[in-house]
Amino acid sequence: MTPRPDSPDNRPLPDTPSRSDRTGARGGGSATPAGVAEGAAEAAAQSVRKATAGKKTATGKTTTKKTAKTAKTAKTAKTARTVKSAKPAGTAGTAKAAPAAGEAAAEKPAETTTAAKRTARKTTARKTARKAVAAQAPVRKAVAKASAVPQDEPVKDHAPNRPDTRPPAPRRGDGRDAVGEPGHGMRTAPPLDPGERQRLLHGSHHDPHAVLGAHRTAGGVLFRALRPYARAVTVLVAGVRAELHDDGDGLFSGLWPLAEKAAIPPYRLLVRYGPEPGTDEIETEDPYRFLPALGELDLHLIGEGRHEELWRALGARPMTVDGVTGTRFTVWAPNALGVRVAGDFSRWDGTAFPMRSLGGSGVWELFLPDVGPGTLYKFDITRPDGSHTLRADPMARRTEVPPATASVVEESSYQWRDGEWMARRAGYAPHREPLSIYEVHLPSWRPGLTYRDLAEQLPAYVKDLGFTHVELMPVAEHPFGGSWGYQVTGFYAPTARMGTPDDFRYLIDRLHQEGIGVLMDWVPAHFPKDDWALARFDGTALYEHADPARAEHPDWGTLEFNFGRTEVRNFLVANAVYWCEEFHIDGLRVDAVASMLYLDYSREPGQWSPNPHGGRENLDAVAFLQETNATVYRRCPGVVTVAEESTAWDGVTRATHHTGPGGFGGLGFGFKWNMGWMHDSLEYMVKEPVHRKYHHNEMTFSMVYAYSENYVLPISHDEVVHGKRSLVSKMPGDWWQQRANHRAYLGFMWSHPGKQLLFMGQEFAQGAEWSEAHGPDWWLLDPAYSAAGDHRGVRDLVRDLNHLYAATPALWERDTEPAGFSWIEGGAADDNVLAFLRYAADGSPLVAVSNFSPVVRHGYRIGVPDEVSAWREVLNTDAARYGGSGVGNPEPLGSEPVPAHGRPAHIAPTLPPLATIWLVPA
Repeated sequence: MTPRPDSPDNRPLPDTPSRSDRTGARGGGSATPAGVAEGAAEAAAQSVRKATAGKKTATGKTTTKKTAKTAKTAKTAKTARTVKSAKPAGTAGTAKAAPAAGEAAAEKPAETTTAAKRTARKTTARKTARKAVAAQAPVRKAVAKASAVPQDEPVKDHAPNRPDTRPPAPRRGDGRDAVGEPGHGMRTAPPLDPGERQRLLHGSHHDPHAVLGAHRTAGGVLFRALRPYARAVTVLVAGVRAELHDDGDGLFSGLWPLAEKAAIPPYRLLVRYGPEPGTDEIETEDPYRFLPALGELDLHLIGEGRHEELWRALGARPMTVDGVTGTRFTVWAPNALGVRVAGDFSRWDGTAFPMRSLGGSGVWELFLPDVGPGTLYKFDITRPDGSHTLRADPMARRTEVPPATASVVEESSYQWRDGEWMARRAGYAPHREPLSIYEVHLPSWRPGLTYRDLAEQLPAYVKDLGFTHVELMPVAEHPFGGSWGYQVTGFYAPTARMGTPDDFRYLIDRLHQEGIGVLMDWVPAHFPKDDWALARFDGTALYEHADPARAEHPDWGTLEFNFGRTEVRNFLVANAVYWCEEFHIDGLRVDAVASMLYLDYSREPGQWSPNPHGGRENLDAVAFLQETNATVYRRCPGVVTVAEESTAWDGVTRATHHTGPGGFGGLGFGFKWNMGWMHDSLEYMVKEPVHRKYHHNEMTFSMVYAYSENYVLPISHDEVVHGKRSLVSKMPGDWWQQRANHRAYLGFMWSHPGKQLLFMGQEFAQGAEWSEAHGPDWWLLDPAYSAAGDHRGVRDLVRDLNHLYAATPALWERDTEPAGFSWIEGGAADDNVLAFLRYAADGSPLVAVSNFSPVVRHGYRIGVPDEVSAWREVLNTDAARYGGSGVGNPEPLGSEPVPAHGRPAHIAPTLPPLATIWLVPA
């Protein structure tokens, strides 16, 4: 008996022919032993020719000797056809003598003994088959040697060892060689465990890398690939093509004989989708040959909720691994049974790309070669109940343009040019510097403009008006434009409505180059319920609170974040850092802080549960806000955070390590929107002047608490929508009086302690409410419009307010210090007059006087410091160039040493009707 060199256990072959011997090589040859021998020899010769044609051996020499052996083998097989003439004379049953030497084969005797025929054919076939196998041995040896090239990082062997059993004989016509193995030495692999197969195909396998890819096993290397819809998968290794066996359901496998200690060789996959070889083929790397591309430190920090650069660890990140370019996909889904990547590269079928779970971190990871920037993708998540859900990436840094919802692989190539601004920002002290903010809704400021279009228009407009900063309403991706961006689904992606993330960077860069800071609205309080986004992301309450009473936001129909979960808090804290570091954002205005701080916010008794101390404070939200502010200020010097907080919560802008009367440390914000000032002052302004004396305290009450926090005075988008009317339309009286009230109010606002914010359109007294569909009414400024001068006059006032404000330290240098403000007259309710002093750090004063009645008041006595001998008017909102009546004080006002308002001297200016004037030392 002769051993088969490539059989799993090297067992000897029996003398009787194998099944393939009986049926013919590759399912097709002669049924006679001679035909079998010839077919086997031809198959062996063809296999050797394919493996060696034009190739070099591992030593660089050509395979001349192998070819010679192959030719010799083929000649031997051909000679077997004439074996009939070699029978000895005199054998029983012989009718004729043997032919003479040299006589043609056609003339040999027609009859021989049947037993002799059988014996001769069996002997010759057996010898020929042995020679054919022997002829393949040098090729297998060379391939094994070439395949044993060590890798820098060999693939970890996850596959369990299985009993080394002889595989079943192949089906006819399956492309295997004469000895029943796949071509070029690839054997049939042991069958995959049914449970593993089912989990793999269903998308619920936690470690597909243990099953797919290349793994060392007894007898060689086990290759297994999952490629649905493929007709064939071939392994390309060391210049040899070895086709894998089709196991059905898109699974392909094979066993490559390899020396026990040899490393798994580098290989690629050739995936064919066409009906014939060479048609619709894709050559690619095997995603399942790579080690995890996410480090242990990343996983540790994620588990602790302390990964401050989370966007570098999770999401889709293009990178190069082991010299192969591709994209690493990672997602946090701790309760999922399995996660797969689906995208335009897989026709949105994630079956072929299951991800692996990285220990107990809840993170799933997969590196996909040949997938790069611009690729659309989502995660196919298998929920705990076995159902599937297709989700956008929570960490996606780019998205499709809504209403499309796919995530997009993104890699920034932007080169910043704002180095001078960033260097200056690091030393920025916003509380002691001018801060005048223009609030903008980018999609509607001038509808139809892209980020790059806006970059050519917005900076110039804002700079001309003298605003120091713009505040962008939410730019993070959101599915419904009517939400104005306040229902976010893509927390790490600028909305694609106006361009790419790099286009958005360009806009910010241009603003910085013009000396304009950029704040943006940030919405960490809640998120919408869209079933392709964060809601029940892995089939459980993951980002939201598990208690429905805590999860549901009663006002907005959204879900509140679970601030008590470390990973969720990390997701949001890192997001705040992300915008400041990756997009050079200079400040974050945090939306809806009050809704986060109170457990009973918009809830009736019985609809909420108290905290462990019996109170209504949301302690998890307090800790989250403190951590966010502390982290942002530590990592991003010069950045400011602003809270939209509408209650009397103590210590919103107090440092987190300073404990207040309530026992809480401060929330750590830089500023807080003064919603009380906004509400009270507008309540006063909407009254007819004759009734204002009864509401005079509404204009003075803000100074009672002005220094309890660091304030921004906001006239924001919320005050000019939903039936509240625009700012000028709130004012009483005819069109002239409305504009006069509007101007006087802006003058009062700019001189009041605190920074100021004005929403777009209010700078030119737009009469209509703001609409996100068409934005500001720019046509009001068109010279062809008869009343354009009225609107241009208001805009000219805003320009002068800003430029004077920036040039007058008394208006901003001591905003947060009580010594920077002093009342002159706060009780003249019958006159509708307010007067006060502002002081700079060096003591330089400014007098601000507002007359909110339509009456001109001549020689109105105002008490002033006696060290200033004369004062001059630097601002008058009733000036003719602003559309006013032109009443004012063109000449300096001398100080008289007659006491007034508790001061040793006074001046007696003329107070224009419905106007504010500013006076400084002459």
